Amino acid sequence: MAKVVLAYSGGLDTSIIIPWLKENYGYDVIAMVADLGQGDDYDAVREKALKSGAAGVHVRDVKREFVEDYLFPLVRSGAVYEGKYLLGTSVARPLIAKCLVETAEAEGAEAVAHGATGKGNDQVRFEVSVMALNPDLKVVAPWREWDIRSRQEAMAYAAARGIPVPATKERPFSMDQNLWHLSHEGGVLEDPGNAPPEDLYLLTVPPERAPDRPTYVELEFERGVPKRLDGAAVDPVTLVERLNALGGANGVGIVDMVENRLVGMKSRGVYETPGGTILVAAHRELELLTLDRNTLHFKDTIAVRYAELVYDGLWFTPLREALDAFVTETQKPVTGRVRLKLYKGNCVPAGAWSPCSLYDQELSTFEEDEVYDQKDAAGFINLFGLPVRIQARVRRRNR
Repeated sequence: MAKVVLAYSGGLDTSIIIPWLKENYGYDVIAMVADLGQGDDYDAVREKALKSGAAGVHVRDVKREFVEDYLFPLVRSGAVYEGKYLLGTSVARPLIAKCLVETAEAEGAEAVAHGATGKGNDQVRFEVSVMALNPDLKVVAPWREWDIRSRQEAMAYAAARGIPVPATKERPFSMDQNLWHLSHEGGVLEDPGNAPPEDLYLLTVPPERAPDRPTYVELEFERGVPKRLDGAAVDPVTLVERLNALGGANGVGIVDMVENRLVGMKSRGVYETPGGTILVAAHRELELLTLDRNTLHFKDTIAVRYAELVYDGLWFTPLREALDAFVTETQKPVTGRVRLKLYKGNCVPAGAWSPCSLYDQELSTFEEDEVYDQKDAAGFINLFGLPVRIQARVRRRNR
């Protein structure tokens, strides 16, 4: 029988896809589970996939690759989608697609499948990434083919086949979790007028219930890459895990937003990204200390485009690689330490130091100094304002 490799999580959608693929395509289904730090019981996930009808299961531990090759480049780029979203789901999809392709090639499968809906961004991210890595693989997207039209119908389909699923009528949220974040969509969140329910958060305590005393954290970077936490060298995965714990305990990293999906509609999501929020804030403070004005401002412009590429599923493209080359060049002086204060949902600077700092206290001081002649500013202003002066004279003459 022909084989298909399914991106499997054990959640509602992928749980019912296994029997559906067998019933409608006659495929042998190979379940591929990518461990990106979501903290699942993978023995249980494996058993559930097999009981659901999978012919085989591959569990891929790609946490370190996720952090080093996807998350750290994202942090260095400064990419934040629409000013709020730290791209936790978006940045994981190309790596999952890479695992899908590698598993399909190892299994000799003719196709891959995913559980993304026809309304969402993930279908694009998965399929464009697969195209980039192996254009000969067929892609099956059940949500675009079957008659199931809602999560309630999906739960009924699962129940009819004896497949237990985590979603319930009381907690119908669609959630995606990895080492970087946890997202929540659906249910009462579909109305932007509804505040998130108090029991929604799983990684982060609500800020009002965070400790009454601040927590301080210190991060050290080398060329834009975080290397040490509170003075101790830690591996990349442990670094993110510890920052998640610190940020989560202090209510840091909650984002509630209505975003513009690639497919044309707006959607409302609530994201928990405690560790990522701390890393992005620390990296930004160090860039402010070490990058010159022109480089920093231009980098900010490409960060918007970088975020769009990641959000749109265009990770494996020449433009993203070219932007990474630019970012890598800008990060040469981004070395040093940043101290942050975490307090009731806030993450604020508490000091930054760098051997590459461009800040000159003697030059910037409001006190008396010997290095700056304030009279020089008059000539600078005259030249800087010359176009404005000329335009004003022309307007006055033509009134």
